[in-house]
Amino acid sequence: MRKNSIKNTRINGEVQRELSNLINREIKDPRINRMTSVVAVEVAPDLKHAKVYISVLGDEESRKSTIAGLKSAAPFMRSQLAKTINLRNTPELDFVLDQSIEYGVNMSKLIDSLNSSSEGKNQE
Repeated sequence: MRKNSIKNTRINGEVQRELSNLINREIKDPRINRMTSVVAVEVAPDLKHAKVYISVLGDEESRKSTIAGLKSAAPFMRSQLAKTINLRNTPELDFVLDQSIEYGVNMSKLIDSLNSSSEGKNQE
């Protein structure tokens, strides 16, 4: 199976949906921030590894503890994936912190502040 095939894209979406449900409903680890979302999942074509991109709303300490909690819960999530998704191999989960949403929010604030400061100069 190729990396960007339709089947691979469908598997990525299904794994992302199931992991989101597991993180929000099943896992009770206090280290995992409630404002954690699965941004994207990239399952390798051989179905043995999956990169799970996670976004956490909070400070740096909260992000680190959430990643640690997810890594410790990875075997449980993998077994649940094996039960719910019928795949030849159930992928090993590798959690990666994705800060693109936070970056976008910061850029939006910078643009807004520049616009408000330029509007103040235009009124003078």
